[in-house]
Amino acid sequence: MEEQDSWIAHFCAMPGHEYFCEVSDDFIEDDFNLTGLNQMVPNYKQALEMILDVEASSDEEDDPEDDEYDSRQYYSGRRYRNRANVNIEAIHANAQLLYGLIHQRFITSRNGIQVMYYKYAHNHFGHCPRVNCGFARTIPCGFSDVPGVDTVKLFCPSCLDIYVPPNNRFLRIDGAFFGSTFPSLFLMSYPELDVSGPHPGATGTKGVQKKVKEKTEGSSRVINGVVEANFAPGLGKGNIYDMKIYGFKVSEKAKSGPRMKWLRDRPEDMKELDEVENFSNQDSRYVVDVSNNAREENSDVTMQDDEIAGR
Repeated sequence: MEEQDSWIAHFCAMPGHEYFCEVSDDFIEDDFNLTGLNQMVPNYKQALEMILDVEASSDEEDDPEDDEYDSRQYYSGRRYRNRANVNIEAIHANAQLLYGLIHQRFITSRNGIQVMYYKYAHNHFGHCPRVNCGFARTIPCGFSDVPGVDTVKLFCPSCLDIYVPPNNRFLRIDGAFFGSTFPSLFLMSYPELDVSGPHPGATGTKGVQKKVKEKTEGSSRVINGVVEANFAPGLGKGNIYDMKIYGFKVSEKAKSGPRMKWLRDRPEDMKELDEVENFSNQDSRYVVDVSNNAREENSDVTMQDDEIAGR
């Protein structure tokens, strides 16, 4: 007899849940990782039991909040049984909410980021719909970390914009299950990750790593913690659509002319965005200005002393 899939595996295999990864039991069993979630999810204990396939032997089971209670016994892996006094549908909905909030925290951990990197490298999150991004891979994210605010969105690191998933089945997924932190933390964890469109033969983690090496060999300058070649490669000159009529560009002053091209603009010299260098130059200018002002004040004092002495 074949062993049944776990609740987590079944949840991640459901249609529309392709963006989710399987959270490890070790992560869920660590109480620190679940801090505060019992205040956000109704029927928290039963929902957690369902996620971990835990079966309560009786209603008089030991309370996990008891100091003398062994948490390893609570998470013993026993199957969750349907009981007459339990609304299974309600608990299942609560379990989905709880797992989504746990998932938000897991994908910002080291192991979670590695799992999501594998999914990113294998195109599990899809591509940017913008033509000038050249099918750049997208990253799932949410506008808020609080459930119920908005559905999941896709962030494109090539044009730095947010898009609605292309399939309606993803519109039922809460954006809080991925959170607002994940895209930035993911890119910071892989600063040399090539975020431009894929080239032929670059599939999987090895293909992505090979492409990163080829692209960054000639451009190793790092700006604000990001390799220059990966700084919004889908923006700037040559990556902005120009409206034309019979071959002539439409003026920005025309009623039907482009108005927001600056949103897709990018400095030709990326040094302009280097915060470290700009701060250093600004600090140097400040020191020079202070020195010049001090010399001018000393000069004025000397002239006043000379005038007084001449009198």
